[in-house]
Amino acid sequence: MEPLIRSAALTGYPELCRTLGVDPRTLLRHAGLGADALVDQDHWIPAPAVARVLEASADASGREDFGLRLAELRRLSSLGPVSLLVREEPDIRGVIDTLIRYERMYNEALRAGLHQAGATATLHVALDLPGVRDSRQAVELVVGAYHQIFVEFLGHRPRPRRVCFAHTPPADLATHHRVLGTSLAFGADFNGIVLSSRTLSAANTEADPVLRKYAQQYVDSLAPAGGSQDTERVRRIIHVLLPTGRCTVTEVARSLGTDRRTLHRRLARSGQTFTSLLNTARRDLALRGVADARRPLAEIAQQLGFVSPGAFSRWFREQFGTSPSRWRAEQGGGQGAPTGSG
Repeated sequence: MEPLIRSAALTGYPELCRTLGVDPRTLLRHAGLGADALVDQDHWIPAPAVARVLEASADASGREDFGLRLAELRRLSSLGPVSLLVREEPDIRGVIDTLIRYERMYNEALRAGLHQAGATATLHVALDLPGVRDSRQAVELVVGAYHQIFVEFLGHRPRPRRVCFAHTPPADLATHHRVLGTSLAFGADFNGIVLSSRTLSAANTEADPVLRKYAQQYVDSLAPAGGSQDTERVRRIIHVLLPTGRCTVTEVARSLGTDRRTLHRRLARSGQTFTSLLNTARRDLALRGVADARRPLAEIAQQLGFVSPGAFSRWFREQFGTSPSRWRAEQGGGQGAPTGSG
């Protein structure tokens, strides 16, 4: 079962590729990712595919620092809803604890842990990437992103003591020094960041305890728990597989490492079926796609797994009581979204 990651992990990827003279679409396609996967930051894509496209991009551009350069383009908002809570944590320890506690809400492959011994605190970072031989770029992207967050919150206060990587150093350390500082350790026995224990108590002067309470409630309402976790994972996989034409219950079950009957049983615990989740995903994606007048309806039909534009039009009419072309025209005239059946 492949872990998934929010496509926001590749924020700035197309722009960085073009800056370095390589074609992002070709690299994404070879890794099994469509360019449209990056349009919506809340889209979930396979984490191993992201690791492979980062390695391929580093090779194509001749830049060993590709993953770190991409980390420079990340923003706290790339974490999605979790970023709302992170912003309101009272200190650096709270920031790290929140990032670790909710890491599966933005990166299912990430395994981070904070360990404190006396005056030293160490953030260990590991990635679970089945089938991936080289994860150097992915590791530097994640460690770099963590470092960016620390720097943002610490401001002019003391920065992390050292940044450690298990891999060998690049030939040119200029980017690493610019982004991470000069206190680097390569060939270490872990990937991560070493801080002073006192740094964990560094106050977040922008934190608002009232907003933190609301943010906590909101994030907790989104975090899957118990039987709903299976439902959420199926939703994510459906969004990944729909454009490939392979979004069947058998394929989704295989992605989860189980069989059809077990998948049906798990979904039933949450009062859901595969068909209902598939239809909900299609309704959501259909409205987004049709609302974009630049996208051909045939392309949208293919993305949603329909065998033909006609089949898509018939389904759309059944769902929303009008044809996609007519709804698009009405949208242009400010008529609002169709109400249709749910």
